[in-house]
Amino acid sequence: MMALTISVLQLAVCILAFPMYLLNFLGMWNWICKKWFPHFLAKFIVIYNKQMASKKRELFSNLQEFAGPSGKLSLLELGCGTGANFKFYPPGCRVACIDPNPNFEKFLVKSIAQNRHLQFERFVVAAGENMHQVADGSMDVVVCTLVLCSVKNEKQILQEVRRVLRPVLNPVWYLLFDGCSLTRESWKTLEQAGFSKLKLQHLQAPLSWKLMRPHIYGYAVK
Repeated sequence: MMALTISVLQLAVCILAFPMYLLNFLGMWNWICKKWFPHFLAKFIVIYNKQMASKKRELFSNLQEFAGPSGKLSLLELGCGTGANFKFYPPGCRVACIDPNPNFEKFLVKSIAQNRHLQFERFVVAAGENMHQVADGSMDVVVCTLVLCSVKNEKQILQEVRRVLRPVLNPVWYLLFDGCSLTRESWKTLEQAGFSKLKLQHLQAPLSWKLMRPHIYGYAVK
């Protein structure tokens, strides 16, 4: 009985979705979706932000720590949508936005007007897989929320993110601290080493130098 119910529901969904599949086959759905989706997201994100506000405040609470030597934080939001994250960014933050859908621009204008604590730089219409409009090493932070689930090439986007991020102190650190690498992900090597048992824990050590706080500790059994 349950199998029959599921089959009926699947058939009903297919019938209801048939117009969308047809429009997509005819090459029209993408255009319709780009027009309609910003309006839908503007409504949806109000509810989403209310329910996720505490998590977003926690997530973005230390953004200012990544500011460059000038003290000004340069932030690129990838797949910015309606600008729903703006209110969680620190005062004085310089924000640039990139999204492949140009129809989000009017919603961004509204969000900018509501978030005067930010310094808005520009809105770039482009896909995250090719952000050539953004210079190498020009950003302190790249924010990407509710985006990677819908992109065409995650790996290419993450390569672009690495390209536009400001270089860390790793090269200088390597020379000063006897070859130590700030960016080495040693836990991955340990996980791949073939130990019969491995227990690791990540923690933020209570050290005054923020760069030295990420630690791992644990043990391995042959």
